[in-house]
Amino acid sequence: MQRPRASRAALASGLALLMGSTAIVIPSAVLAQEQATPPQAQPQPQPAPQEAGQQSGVVQRIIVRGNERIEQSTVLSYLPIQPGEVLDPAKADLALKTLFRTDLFADVKIELQGSDMIVTVVENPIINKVVFEGNSGLKEDKLRDEVTVRPRGIFTRAKVQQDVQRIVELYRRSGRISATVTPKIVELPQKRVDLIFEINEGPKSGVLRVNFLGNSEFSDNDLRDVVVTEQSSWYKFFSNNANYDPDRLEYDKEQLRKHYRNRGFYDFRVVSAIAELAPDKNGFVVTYTLDEGKEYRFGKVTVETELQKLDKNVLQQLVPIRSGEIYQDEKIEAATDSLTFAAGAAGFAAVDVRPRYTPNRETGLVDVVFQVREGPRVYVERIDVTGNTRTLDYVIRREMNLVEGDAYNRALVDRSRNNIRALGFFKDVTIDEAPGSAPDRTRLAVKVEEQPTGELSFSAGYSSVDQLILDLGVTERNFRGRGQSLRARVSVGSLRQQIDFGFTEPRFLGRDLGAGVDLYSYRYDLTEYSAYKTVTVGGNIRMAFPLTLNSRMSTRYTLRQEDVQIDDAYCDPTAPLVSLSLCAQRGKYLTSLIGYTYLYDRRNDPINPTRGFRFDVSQDLAGIGGDVNYISTEVTGGWYHGFNKDFILSLTGQGGYIAGWNGDTVRVNSRFYKGGNSFRGFETAGIGPRDTNFGRSDALGGRAYAIGSAELTIPTGLPEQYGIKAALFTDVGTLGLLDDKDKLRADGTVDPLIYDDLSLRATAGLSVFWRSPMGPIRFDFSQVLAKEDYDKTETFRFSTSTRF
Repeated sequence: MQRPRASRAALASGLALLMGSTAIVIPSAVLAQEQATPPQAQPQPQPAPQEAGQQSGVVQRIIVRGNERIEQSTVLSYLPIQPGEVLDPAKADLALKTLFRTDLFADVKIELQGSDMIVTVVENPIINKVVFEGNSGLKEDKLRDEVTVRPRGIFTRAKVQQDVQRIVELYRRSGRISATVTPKIVELPQKRVDLIFEINEGPKSGVLRVNFLGNSEFSDNDLRDVVVTEQSSWYKFFSNNANYDPDRLEYDKEQLRKHYRNRGFYDFRVVSAIAELAPDKNGFVVTYTLDEGKEYRFGKVTVETELQKLDKNVLQQLVPIRSGEIYQDEKIEAATDSLTFAAGAAGFAAVDVRPRYTPNRETGLVDVVFQVREGPRVYVERIDVTGNTRTLDYVIRREMNLVEGDAYNRALVDRSRNNIRALGFFKDVTIDEAPGSAPDRTRLAVKVEEQPTGELSFSAGYSSVDQLILDLGVTERNFRGRGQSLRARVSVGSLRQQIDFGFTEPRFLGRDLGAGVDLYSYRYDLTEYSAYKTVTVGGNIRMAFPLTLNSRMSTRYTLRQEDVQIDDAYCDPTAPLVSLSLCAQRGKYLTSLIGYTYLYDRRNDPINPTRGFRFDVSQDLAGIGGDVNYISTEVTGGWYHGFNKDFILSLTGQGGYIAGWNGDTVRVNSRFYKGGNSFRGFETAGIGPRDTNFGRSDALGGRAYAIGSAELTIPTGLPEQYGIKAALFTDVGTLGLLDDKDKLRADGTVDPLIYDDLSLRATAGLSVFWRSPMGPIRFDFSQVLAKEDYDKTETFRFSTSTRF
């Protein structure tokens, strides 16, 4: 018997009934319009697979009916029955289920008529377009990324129902708990439908209050700063945390646990976290019930190991915990990482470090034993790289300290991540582990997030006399995604006009050997600072290579011609406007030098360090040919300590000394000049020796300098997505030490109007960093604490760059 087909009204109501609260609704106007459409063209509700008739027999021919878009051969390919085989109820049932699982059909019927097996199908329609209506809180692009149905895809009720749940969940996470989604279809000719998601977003479910019960050590206000959930207020229109999200409560519980456990409360626990809807349904009241317990301190802290190559006493020194200190989970984690890293560096690819706790509630002490054991050896089966839409795979893989087949080593994995981050090509880098094909195999998933590596930069600074300094340039640090650096720069400003070209190949000849070349021509107009101009044309070649895992050496050779120009009117013997020491610097000179830089880096992160230190030493020897003879040495270094994610202290310093040899003095354009970005609070070339003859104030530079900086990042109170950070700073330093010849008058006496005091200068202030849409911007607000009368100061400076 043939099953009767459903009417259009029955189809709509049946479809809604099957979908439940998120039913697909066909508007009545569309139903009326479609009455003229032949019944067999309309999609039928998918029934539970019906049983075939009880007839059995040999199938001589298979006939497919009702198919419009799908070829008969396609339907036959899915059937588990072929002509000549016996059809029985079990095979008919299997055939029905197989066809339904393809999602191609809304209804299927199989029956045996004589020796013909008749397969009658009703095809699922094709989606013409997907439309979202009523959404204002979430953009359409975000909704499209969430749903799985797509235009030209096959319409099934199951997929639509799943997408409805996805959209509702997306709104729930954005704080709209009462959002509802009603899917509808509009039938079109040729078995096509438009799918419409009608969205009623509802109001945002705010948080009226965040309460805490059971807390005595910390006030409610203190704990509100710990949890992410915020109380709703009219001024928090930018905040995404001032609405109710059940998942956020779980995160808050973990934040509270960390807060207490890092302040000595070993027994702390969150008894409950309850959100109650207010009677007027305008928001939720969130209440956390806490059991603080008592405060603990560290008792006896020891290290145990059975590994012969590891000295227990040495490992004990690596544990950053001392008896009597307030108990902190963070110190346990730091100690575990230190021991793991030390074991990895000692050659143990797989090591298991487990802390064992023994709390004593009477004495308030927690004894901790770190058990260091060699874990089962695990090998890297495969390394997958994802997220690199521009950078080629091998550029990332060559920074890995492990390859497929190596024994897994966590220390090397962490170092590999830092190597990839140090490239500066990626916003974020993660390396996750996944089980391999066997228990002793693991897979590493390297996931990167590309960031712009080209840079169109400019900087501007305002001095205390309203002087403007501009600088423009173009750089590409990841040329063609191969990790190569290319710089083609044209810089124009009141201080400098520059054209230069630079190219760096980080893996020359396929080895860990960087090689590069630079060609440049620039003109410095220092008449506002020191009455002279310089025109330089030259180039250099350079190479860099690693010495150890933490150190690197680079070498260079430079050849350049420098022309120091001073207006003839300034040096008129009858009426000079600048001193003899400056006039003596005029002329063209060829400089030929070789140099090197040694870098040692033990920071935990090359971009945003919170632990560790670094220093480098650079030396240049001029006089390998050419007209200039000098030796220059510079040293820089930094130490970093993060108290938490908001407060990070950095202490940095730099110093330099240059001296002539073979009877030469140091020329004015080879000396050190400090100020501006190198010494905040002072203009460019704002400190150091100065010639004040003839009412001028010309910077002469110095042969020696030393500058130290202390900087402490501080919270701004703004959400992290704004990208605004701030830091308090103080800079202290000095610059000076001219050659005696450069301080003399024409008569051979010392010129009292040439000042050269290695006196201390100091400034303090606030730096604000903003990761703006146009690029990173930095503002420096400075107050000078110590200076000389002839120094040039400034109170504000900013610099910015935009990347592509």
